[in-house]
Amino acid sequence: MFVDDVEIHVKAGDGGNGCLSFRREKYVPRGGPDGGDGGAGGSVYLIAASTRNTLVDFRFHPEFEARSGQNGQGANRTGSTADDIEIKVPVGTLVILRSPDDPSVAEPFADMTEEGQRVLVAKGGHGGRGNARFVSSTNRAPRRTEPGWPGEEKFLRLQLKLIADVGLIGFPNVGKSTLISVISAAKPKIADYPFTTLVPNLGVVALSDDRSFVVADVPGLIEGAHRGIGLGHQFLRHVERTKVLVHLVDVSGTTGRDPIEDFDTINQELRLYSPEVAAKPQIVAASKADVVGDPALVAKLAEHATALDLPFHQISAVTGEGLPALLESCWRAIATAAPSAPIELAPAPEDTSVDLITPARGRRHR
Repeated sequence: MFVDDVEIHVKAGDGGNGCLSFRREKYVPRGGPDGGDGGAGGSVYLIAASTRNTLVDFRFHPEFEARSGQNGQGANRTGSTADDIEIKVPVGTLVILRSPDDPSVAEPFADMTEEGQRVLVAKGGHGGRGNARFVSSTNRAPRRTEPGWPGEEKFLRLQLKLIADVGLIGFPNVGKSTLISVISAAKPKIADYPFTTLVPNLGVVALSDDRSFVVADVPGLIEGAHRGIGLGHQFLRHVERTKVLVHLVDVSGTTGRDPIEDFDTINQELRLYSPEVAAKPQIVAASKADVVGDPALVAKLAEHATALDLPFHQISAVTGEGLPALLESCWRAIATAAPSAPIELAPAPEDTSVDLITPARGRRHR
């Protein structure tokens, strides 16, 4: 099952409590305070891993909680620190921080775009100080201790955005799945009805001279996709990270639709969804050229693409017509495409907790 949008709840471990203890040994009638500090709670980290390609595991396991640190003990023994939790997510996951009180409040927190990237999402609480920390010249036997600090608690939304060089876009049933199955080893479901593809598919295209690039087959878009119609939002976000768009247009004439109108409709949806996505380099591919009923449809689409200064290719994924030229055109476009703009993330909160090695004066801030 392919899942690309989930919500999870993470809770870091609380710090252990400081210990109230005095040294009690034979022949030591006035042993001083020896209460140790509590151990720190475990933190929660997210790690980007290429071994994961879906968020389905979080659908059934959305809660993560690290262990708390152990309490301090006598003889100045500090409680042990709890182990951290590391949660693996697919490369390309956007982490959004949600407000538990207002679901409409959400801001990007981290963008997991590199293999092995490690992000702290919930910090474990510091351990409280034992009474040995509060010895002073005026108080030789303090009975004061501190409780451990609570660990951070976060409500997160994880959105997977596929990372690919080329994104295949177009109306449903224009031949995107057939194309990716021919040019790569991907094996998507293929059938002669709209919305056969309900999840994105990735494939690696190998060219000569050890050249290769990644292609994403994005499920078909329809008018109103920018408003979420036809699962538009779920599909459109998967082209945000692509460098080049290959726009497949059915020119067979069997649908009864005008190819130019189809082309303009999809581009309008891209502009309404994101001007940045609409501005990506685009290659027009007249699909199903092996069953063209009216050559004039192909000629009009070619003229339209030329007027927009867009590369045009007439292809057939069934016969292989035009595919080598299309793939070389993709390679050239990838080489000259500008990198995608980074997502603006919320600033990480500053750690203003005190250093527990020395006693703090006054009120301690987190």
